[in-house]
Amino acid sequence: MGRAVDRKIAGCATLDGEVSLPGDKSISHRALIFGAIAQGRARIGNLSPGADCRSTMACLGQLGVEMEELCSSPLAVEVRGVGGSGLREAEDVLDAGNSGTTMRLLAGLLAAQPFLSILTGDRSLRSRPMGRIMEPLRLMGAQVWGRGAGTMAPLAIRGGELQGITYRLPVASAQLKSALLLAGLFARGETTLEEPGPSRDHSERMLRAMGARLEGENGRITISPLSRPLKAGDVTVPGDISSAAYWLVAGAIHPHARVRLEGVGINPTRSGILDALRAMGARLEIEKEGWEGGEPVADLLIESSELRGIDLEGDMIPRTIDELPLLAVAASAARGTTTIRQAGELRVKESDRIATTVGELSRLGVDIEELPDGMVIRGGGGLRGGEVDSHHDHRLAMALAVAGLAGRGEVVLHNAEAVDISYPAFWRDLDTLTGK
Repeated sequence: MGRAVDRKIAGCATLDGEVSLPGDKSISHRALIFGAIAQGRARIGNLSPGADCRSTMACLGQLGVEMEELCSSPLAVEVRGVGGSGLREAEDVLDAGNSGTTMRLLAGLLAAQPFLSILTGDRSLRSRPMGRIMEPLRLMGAQVWGRGAGTMAPLAIRGGELQGITYRLPVASAQLKSALLLAGLFARGETTLEEPGPSRDHSERMLRAMGARLEGENGRITISPLSRPLKAGDVTVPGDISSAAYWLVAGAIHPHARVRLEGVGINPTRSGILDALRAMGARLEIEKEGWEGGEPVADLLIESSELRGIDLEGDMIPRTIDELPLLAVAASAARGTTTIRQAGELRVKESDRIATTVGELSRLGVDIEELPDGMVIRGGGGLRGGEVDSHHDHRLAMALAVAGLAGRGEVVLHNAEAVDISYPAFWRDLDTLTGK
């Protein structure tokens, strides 16, 4: 990630302009991995330029997949697919960096490959839970090992012939679901997954578009093994709604703001941030709705708003899981109390996002209380300046920067370089909107 960087953020008179967002990170990972095992060449446009997707590209390269970078801004890559049986054993350890998506999806893919693979990552990733991936892959017939009684990376996977299973996921997790769908492509017999709640469906949309036989309804998804290779196809990745979220909240809580975001993916399994902000009273408009690569897209317009507190729980949690620290910032500027519950998954992200969000926003004068599975934010007190730390967590870093834009006094953000994980142009876009 590079050397530690401090960044100073101060309130600005206006927040105005348009932002072209980086490609959706979740879709970018899947386009790379699915393209790698397809037959033929595919051009992926507006690929996420962050370090996480670079980790996926590097790992696939070690597995024998050729890729050519066609354009750097926005990033476009040509993937030369090797088909379902063309991957080769890597000569070295596969390093997923900070990317849980890279590690978990590749674990599912490599469980079906007839060779040994070792997957590791940075210190943060090596502390995050992997047991929920390992158990079903073992049930399918893969040999998998890991630290901590098989619950943490590095992971060792000796793949081979897999058997399809019927499996109820312990949590609503798109990464777990996608890993098992990848393994199911190469298993004998059908693999059926039962979800306890809704999660992102990018994998299902993309696999169907590439020719996989996949059926799903009422939280039950069945995938059949490949009878022919996936079909390669060009795709332009929609703008990342998780990146858009920072400017949506910044525009809503700033007293003089009007921000337009173009070509944003608004997949309903991801767009909980839009529903949450609307429930809070945000002046948010959705315009120019269309489709890109099987995904719904639109332009978003946000203006200064008077927000009110809400309760976030149940099905809204998986649809806003990445944005919850940011919604805590929005709640701090709202009238009344906001309560977030049933979000214990935040404890095992790049940081313990419950503890770090509560701790850092408290430094900025927010009346915020930690719960075992969430937090309570009592709004209306305003944000003040102070020193805060990203804890090397990209989403927390950007949420704290948004807090600084609407605060009274200067915010000094330590370890600000964390934004490069998902949004390297974040600071440039911030300067654009503030007129710097």
